[in-house]
Amino acid sequence: MKNSTNRGWFITLEGIDGAGKSSQFSAVVDTLRGLGRKVVATREPGGTPLGERLRELLLSEAMSTSSEALLMFAARQEHVLHVIEPALLRGNDVVCDRFTDATLAYQGAGKGIPRDRLESLAHWVHPGLAPDLTILLDLPAEVAAQRMREQGRQADRFEREPEEFFGRVRRQYLELAREQPGRWCVVDASRSLDEVREEVIQNLKNRLEV
Repeated sequence: MKNSTNRGWFITLEGIDGAGKSSQFSAVVDTLRGLGRKVVATREPGGTPLGERLRELLLSEAMSTSSEALLMFAARQEHVLHVIEPALLRGNDVVCDRFTDATLAYQGAGKGIPRDRLESLAHWVHPGLAPDLTILLDLPAEVAAQRMREQGRQADRFEREPEEFFGRVRRQYLELAREQPGRWCVVDASRSLDEVREEVIQNLKNRLEV
């Protein structure tokens, strides 16, 4: 259980593209609100007017991997300063679709930026701030790719990466979860949406002790 202060819970959802985060994100937000908690629902990159403009660039424009990582952290700085920290200090819960773990997985393991370099940026941008709970929707890269093909929507710049890329991203997520088991909750996302949602909500309630 989180320490008993007026500060809200910081909950993040992670997973490779195609793992079904959007559906489970809504389930987490709805569950918290159903318990009478005040919730700020947000996403990365994005969450602020500037962050959303940077998101558009990141998802559509070709750029170097270093530029990509720096823009991620620029958007995150605005997000932390203007949305996440103020909400937590008001006693609101914050549910965020991706946070720094995504950068370690995508720009780090996926694209080769050394982890210590990214962690230095994280320490600069949000010293002392880490999620209280991270729900990882775990799915093999080939299954995620099949799901995305079946959806038939236009893929963004990240979603067009090959399966090998997403395999590296997935392995990094699982490694992060092994390193901090007290923070992470790994959910098998290969099952039906209802089965996954049930486990996500149960784990959430267990952590909240409700």
